[in-house]
Amino acid sequence: MAPKIFIDGEHGTTGLQIVSRLQDRTDIELMSMPAEQRRDADVRTKFLREADIAILCLPDDAARESVALAADAGTRFIDASTAHRSNPDWAYGFAELSPGQADRIAAAQFVSNPGCYSTGAIALIAPLVAAGLLPTDYPVTINAVSGYSGGGKQLIAQMEDGSRDDAIGAAYFAYALTLAHKHVPEIMTHTAIERRPIFTPAVGRFAQGMLVNVPLHLELMTGNPSMAEVHSALETHYSQGGAVSVVSLADSAGLARLDPEELVGTNNMKLYVCGVEGTGQVNLVASLDNLGKGASGAAVQNLDLMIGA
Repeated sequence: MAPKIFIDGEHGTTGLQIVSRLQDRTDIELMSMPAEQRRDADVRTKFLREADIAILCLPDDAARESVALAADAGTRFIDASTAHRSNPDWAYGFAELSPGQADRIAAAQFVSNPGCYSTGAIALIAPLVAAGLLPTDYPVTINAVSGYSGGGKQLIAQMEDGSRDDAIGAAYFAYALTLAHKHVPEIMTHTAIERRPIFTPAVGRFAQGMLVNVPLHLELMTGNPSMAEVHSALETHYSQGGAVSVVSLADSAGLARLDPEELVGTNNMKLYVCGVEGTGQVNLVASLDNLGKGASGAAVQNLDLMIGA
């Protein structure tokens, strides 16, 4: 019998993307709550408890409520909210994070889907900490730009409908200027860094795509590694395959620019090691689709692991 999959919050940006990725599959039964019953708590509870796996595309408090309604029924969860990303009782849904992580996801009842910016930042930082190259007290800075779809329906409307009173005319804007973005605790938890990073996110006038930059001073790293050693640590970490690939130093050196839209529509992530050997500096860049590997694509990847697809 095909596993029953219920997307709680299927009409939001991430939910709609997940539905589009799953709707033609024959190896699962995709449950859908009628639109007119979306606010009926009893109907929602019934769907949650009957599902084999519920994918939560909800605000944090609503996600916690959904788990409380159906965890005792044996329902398994993939939570795309921020609610459980730093909870040790939840498997973190970044399959390439470390050896055995995919197996942990496959066996888990509770899986937290990573944040989009977090996916890029963790992908770059965690392997260097694990390899002993990046001290846990290194003063990490993270600079990133995302397509506006990551802000949900309201921001999408503000960016696309110029007739609105709250329309945004800027081609690019920075936000979270208080340095208190919700992804920071998640990044610290899953990279094991101890010093709070300075994280500056921004939004560009393009719908999907993302670049996450982590610039590093090599002399502040353990052993003053070369660019090649940093690249080797990343390449070794991701050598087992999966959705993450490390671009060769030669190919990175040959680039004049990076396009944040290069991986739109995919569940892939590319990591670049940029700079000039011998200068003592390197810029690590993760390129991904903020709604792909950064959201709905990761959710589907985790679902496939959980059902053995």
